[in-house]
Amino acid sequence: MTEQGQPAPALDLPTDNGGQVSLAALKGKPAVVYFYPKDDTTGCTREALDFTALAADFAALGVSVIGVSKDTVKKHDRFKAKHELNLILASDEDGAACEAWGVWVQKKLYGREYMGIERASFLIDAEGKVARAWRNVKVAGHAQAVLDAARTLG
Repeated sequence: MTEQGQPAPALDLPTDNGGQVSLAALKGKPAVVYFYPKDDTTGCTREALDFTALAADFAALGVSVIGVSKDTVKKHDRFKAKHELNLILASDEDGAACEAWGVWVQKKLYGREYMGIERASFLIDAEGKVARAWRNVKVAGHAQAVLDAARTLG
């Protein structure tokens, strides 16, 4: 389970538009890594749009925003184009990053239990440590709360 104050687990994943994102490559710069269940669903779309609306503010702070789900890179490309998203979408198809970050959890819906991605966000400082962790995120106002926390990084 990834918690505040711990070193961030490794993250090295393929991204939309044929790219690659790695926390190791971002070392020395802060980042937001947010995990979400699925492209193009109501909550996940709202969250991506909210982070996109604040993209310039995150960029002004030098903070990269990386969304992670188990969707394919191809699906990320369609999702990003459809909603004109301005953030990095990383594909964790095999679920290794979700496991490492502790967001692959048992969920319950209408009495049915299943495994899925917990909506969670992590603010990583320039040293690669988790400055803040948000679990079981409610989408409304969340991107703004993450931005507010990013502003407090030294």
